[in-house]
Amino acid sequence: MSSLSARLLVSVSVLMLFFFGATIVVLDTAFVSAGEQAREDILDGYVMQLLAAAEPNADGALSLPIDLFEARFNSLGSGLYAELRGEGGMPLWQSQSALGLALPFAAVPELGVRVFKRESLADGTPLLSLSLAVQWEFPDGSLRPYTFKVTESLDSFNAQISRFRRQLFGWFGAVALIMLLAISILMRGLLKPLRQIETEIGEIEEGHRAELSGRFPTELEGVARNMNLLIETERARSDRYRYTLDNLAHSLKTPLAALRALISESDAGDRFNRRADEQIDRMDEIVRYQLRKPAATDNLVLKPVAVEEEIERLVAGLNKVYRDKSPEIRTAIGKGIRFRADAGDFLELAGNLLDNACKWCRSTVELEIEPVSRERGPSSGLALVVSDDGPGIPEDAVQSLLQRGTRLDESTPGHGIGLAIVADIARSYGGTLEICRAPLGGAEMRVTIPPVTARRASPL
Repeated sequence: MSSLSARLLVSVSVLMLFFFGATIVVLDTAFVSAGEQAREDILDGYVMQLLAAAEPNADGALSLPIDLFEARFNSLGSGLYAELRGEGGMPLWQSQSALGLALPFAAVPELGVRVFKRESLADGTPLLSLSLAVQWEFPDGSLRPYTFKVTESLDSFNAQISRFRRQLFGWFGAVALIMLLAISILMRGLLKPLRQIETEIGEIEEGHRAELSGRFPTELEGVARNMNLLIETERARSDRYRYTLDNLAHSLKTPLAALRALISESDAGDRFNRRADEQIDRMDEIVRYQLRKPAATDNLVLKPVAVEEEIERLVAGLNKVYRDKSPEIRTAIGKGIRFRADAGDFLELAGNLLDNACKWCRSTVELEIEPVSRERGPSSGLALVVSDDGPGIPEDAVQSLLQRGTRLDESTPGHGIGLAIVADIARSYGGTLEICRAPLGGAEMRVTIPPVTARRASPL
């Protein structure tokens, strides 16, 4: 998860889930406990009313009237039941609502102690019951034990709890959604400075801005200030580098011209003059290449290179240069590849490899460019493969070819620095140059440049 907003939202959601979950559990437990306490108080009131309604009968035993004060006791299947038990738990009387039911009875409670507990009927119907054992004193002074018990079905109570829980989840769900929406809107405003930094860095990459603006919160002022300092430092260093090479070029220009003039005036022989001119041309080429490096762009960051367009221009130019040879240049370029690098470096890479392939091929040159895969996000790396059907390169000569000035065939025009330049450029982007035998029979040059985030700086 790469988005800071998404991370914050997920973190807040987890905290809210934990907090609301704990709150729901606490409220649910409190509601159930309070409900049971209320039911206990109601059942206790019913027991007291049964005690008040009980009277000794003509047989000298305790009895209760058929119709009780509470209408539910008199209605069959109402869910509210009452019973009277004698010594040893012997059933003596039941309310009309309990006709046909076997009410559970575990044991006779202790005298004067109210026993409130959960029970169930034979069919599994949950019940709440309250029992009270008393010693009833009759007019003759005798005492007999009796147990008054009131039982109520939990169906209505459980339905009430279910409604409460649905309402509780609905309320907290609505509150959570509103809070998440409010937090997301709030974070959008709080993270706006970060998006502004991202936008301004993109403008710097495109060359539309020289530095970050100073309109940032206190926490980001140091970041913007240090970033601007880094940009200014790199710009100054680039300028010094360019000025130094400019001075070097101007310093070498006159001596090289003088040296060329002296050689042309000497009578050392055409062969010597030609070899000396080649070395001077080599020096000129090296100086021009190094001068192009710092002067290629004034930006401090790399822009995407339109690979397909640049290759088309290179191929068109090479077809003109090698029109006598007329090699067939086949290209296979991944759709929409945009390599983030200096355009001059890319042209130097592809141009040198294609030029070498055209120079040594018999009739066919193949170019393939594919993006380098990356675990997440778009890739700015690429793999550039150039192969030909020429004589190829011996394995024992590969390393020597990467040295500046080395050529396999001295009769072929060139300065011997093309592959060394390619290797240097690839290394500066954290990439590699591999040379092997091509399926066409000639040489295959493979340059692999990793994505930007995987590159390591390597000075030329």
